Formats: sequence, C-alpha cells, structure tokens
Amino acid sequence: MAAGAGTLELPFTCDEQLTRRMRLRFQSLQQRNVRAQDGERLLHPNEHIFRVDFIQQHQLRFLRWDVQLERPGKVTVTGTSQLWTPDLTHLMNRQLLEPVGIFWKKPGAEEVLCNEADAQEFGERIAELAQIRKVMYFLLTFTGGLEPAQLKGSIVFKA
Repeated sequence: MAAGAGTLELPFTCDEQLTRRMRLRFQSLQQRNVRAQDGERLLHPNEHIFRVDFIQQHQLRFLRWDVQLERPGKVTVTGTSQLWTPDLTHLMNRQLLEPVGIFWKKPGAEEVLCNEADAQEFGERIAELAQIRKVMYFLLTFTGGLEPAQLKGSIVFKA
C-alpha cells in the first residue's frame, strides 16, 4: 500500500489461523495436564499473532508507525524472530525481540501515544530484518479493554 511518493506503508494483518493454532496448543497442554516446553511462549487470551508481508525487502528505511486505536487502551507490539512452521515449531521466549513498541490512547484523547525512542529503534530493526524475510510475525498484547478489531496499524518506510 502506498503512503505517498517514495514511501511504502505495510499494514499489520491479524493471522487468525496462526493465533487459533497457538490457542489450540495451549488447550491441548491443559487437557493433557502437560507443561509447555522449557522456554515455550504460550498465548494469553489478550494476545494475538499479527503479520506484516514485505512486498519489497531491500532499501527500506523506517519512517514511522501509523497506529490508530478506536478506543482508549494499550497495545504492545513484540516482534518475533520466528520463521513460522506452526505445525513443527512453537514460539519460544528467546525468539521475542526487543525493544517492543507500546502504543496507547488515553480516555478522551484523539492521538495515539508511544515511547518514541523504543518505537524508532524497533522500526529500524524491522527494516533490517525485512532484508532477509518476506513475512514477519508479531505478538500483539491488548490491554485496557482494547480488542484486535479496534486497531488499525502499519509501518511506513522510505522505499
């Protein structure tokens, strides 16, 4: 999706199939009364897997995040270094990237706020990872009553 001359806007897309698969993994472990693998990261009910598909991989320079929240609340965006084969591999804590992007909207506010330094560093890291990936997965945590359908988010790059 184009954001303007010389820019490339890539939207976050909720990967419902992968989120569902990861929730089934959690349920399966509970039903069998089995612990997760050492270091395995199981999804909490307020967490969802999103993806960004890189239609261009090279010469991307991070410009900004475009995050809109329909209501007050907070979303934490955590990148993963996972190259997913969900039937074979599980998300491990060591695959979660830092820093994370934290975006929030206060009651009565129009503007979405973030920790700009972390968001900038995170965006630059994503631009680097895009060179070796066609898809990148993210773990999004919604708090304050916020739901995935109330988020519209993308990353904007100079292409």
